Amino acid sequence: MLGRWLLVVSMVAALMVPLQSQAQSQTPEAMIRENVESLMADLQGRQDYYANNLSELEALVDSNLDQVADFRYIGASVMGNYFRNATPEQRRRFVDVFRQTLIDTYARGLVTFDYEELRVLDSQQAQRHDDQASVAMEVVASNGHVYPVSYSLRLSDGEWRVVNVIVNGINLGLTFRNQFDQAMRENNRDYDAVIDGWSPEVGVEELEQGGDA
Repeated sequence: MLGRWLLVVSMVAALMVPLQSQAQSQTPEAMIRENVESLMADLQGRQDYYANNLSELEALVDSNLDQVADFRYIGASVMGNYFRNATPEQRRRFVDVFRQTLIDTYARGLVTFDYEELRVLDSQQAQRHDDQASVAMEVVASNGHVYPVSYSLRLSDGEWRVVNVIVNGINLGLTFRNQFDQAMRENNRDYDAVIDGWSPEVGVEELEQGGDA
């Protein structure tokens, strides 16, 4: 439960509200901060409603993900070296399946997660590149434990889009890439079998213990 909760809380705050709706002059930090506040205000007190109307929440997530996340970039990154030999149809299918797994995870997790506070840090690292940025925030659990979260954003066609998330030192993009690689090895490099059976997981103990990404 904690694994799903942490994954949902940390990622959905960045993905649920369209970033491109903000002025381009606004920094990625300011956009994330506004999105977190807007999302929390929209969800507050409505968990029971969405729990009984899950299809509405799924539609809400679906309508925003495509506008915010660079799924073509993410899909290629998760497939890693296997991307090169995949057919255009297999690449498209994987992006669609990957996106759907996120929608399902977010929608079901949003109606059950519990938290004390979500806060974007006042002190952020300076951008090293004009087209890349990272935004740091923290998820404060009800027991007081603080989980650091870092969003990776990429400027594409004049719009900032989320391309990765690091939760408590666990690089989710790298974790998913390793899982794709393992699935390909276990299925004798059968792309279609791996895509059809794709079900990424992040272990509870792994998230609790954290990493050094």
